[in-house]
Amino acid sequence: MQTRREILARMGTGLGITGLAGMLNESGLAGPPTSAANYLALKAPHYKPRIKHIIHLYMNGGPSQVDTFDPKPALKTHEGKRPDMIAGLKTENTTLGLKPSPFKFSKCGKSGLEISELFKETSRHADEMCVIRSMYTDVPNHEPSMFMMNSGHLQALRPSYGSWLLYGLGTENQNLPGYVVLCPGLPVNGAANWGNRFLPGVYQGCHLNLPVDFSPKDVIPHLENKGLSATAQRNQLDLLQQMNAIHQEERKAEAPLDARIASFEMAFRMQTAAPEAFDWKSEPASVQALYKGTDGRVNYFGSSCLIARRLVERGVRVVQIYSGAGQPWDTHGNNDGQHRQLCDATDRPIAALLTDLKRTGLLDETLVVWGGEFGRTPASQGGDGRDHNHWGFSVWLAGGGIKGGMAYGATDEFGYRAAEKRVHVHDLHATMLHLMGLDHKKLIYRYGGRDHRLTDVSGVVIEDILA
Repeated sequence: MQTRREILARMGTGLGITGLAGMLNESGLAGPPTSAANYLALKAPHYKPRIKHIIHLYMNGGPSQVDTFDPKPALKTHEGKRPDMIAGLKTENTTLGLKPSPFKFSKCGKSGLEISELFKETSRHADEMCVIRSMYTDVPNHEPSMFMMNSGHLQALRPSYGSWLLYGLGTENQNLPGYVVLCPGLPVNGAANWGNRFLPGVYQGCHLNLPVDFSPKDVIPHLENKGLSATAQRNQLDLLQQMNAIHQEERKAEAPLDARIASFEMAFRMQTAAPEAFDWKSEPASVQALYKGTDGRVNYFGSSCLIARRLVERGVRVVQIYSGAGQPWDTHGNNDGQHRQLCDATDRPIAALLTDLKRTGLLDETLVVWGGEFGRTPASQGGDGRDHNHWGFSVWLAGGGIKGGMAYGATDEFGYRAAEKRVHVHDLHATMLHLMGLDHKKLIYRYGGRDHRLTDVSGVVIEDILA
């Protein structure tokens, strides 16, 4: 088994070209790159980082907290009663009485962290997980809430957090995209979920929809040039870049042109790097076996988790994995059956990812985030469903810099509203940036006459969950 250092060395990441000094302006903040060549070069963080990578397991649609990571025995006691006693709480649609979870919760690991039976395999990593049970966001609708979780804003106006991280830190591997999104099809909001917005285009997420049986050569359409040798392509690209440089000289600071020039170079280097990086079937049989489902086969989510491990191993900064197409966790009906099916499809791959990251030593430098854009109501909708609930939901973190085996914060006795140590999405983003060595108040980009940041004018680092 090759070490991560050996893999990066073999792929020729170019870490020594620009060094860690990166691009800082007089205030010490990351600023617009001075040339297209160094857009993705490594840049100095604000302080020593605890992690280098983020893998975000996105359960799009909104998983039910009371069925997964937030046990509420009071729901059984008050089953069928209207939750009108919770003042000021309104849901998007009409809900009925309180609906207890049919799933058993058990104390897991040495810490005794309570986790639903739906995540039997994932629960074996309880001592490495921090479950934030007091998350909340601003509205109960998918579109704005997904924008909030991805970009810190309710509207499609801001860059995604992955784009902000590339802007602030660059990426270790100049031969692969620094921000990769693995998603079957397009979710609500489409590609805007991982967009760069006003940041240079080279920072946008690279979306890939890879079936389990894909050919590594076909990871990105038209990536391979069958008509020219590598030498001929290099000569052609050099000529094109010289022409672009002349064109650029007349226009100076044109971020879209800079990004386009950088993308040409990236595409050329990816011809050899991408097929190798995404070839998960080259892994030993023992590793592939970790990611197999209960049916003995690797499903889409499982192969995506294995690819994510291979990508961070090769220096990719951010990998997002969307669970299913559309909004699979949007369980307005048949909540229990759908959650059982969805958890069955994701449980073993998630556990495999954590096991694999730990085995390779990558868990110490990678943050794994699990969650959706909001949660679901503890009251029923239509008898067997649960409605959207932005008042309180759960997200868990595992990996470098995080205290494991703990639940942070709490919802009320029914699981409706975040009640103790409330955590807004801005706080989650501030903490993610902090772990990456970035001060969320200093990661700034000036656009449209004002300074912008991922957390807007809010957000505090959740110090209590840091190891």
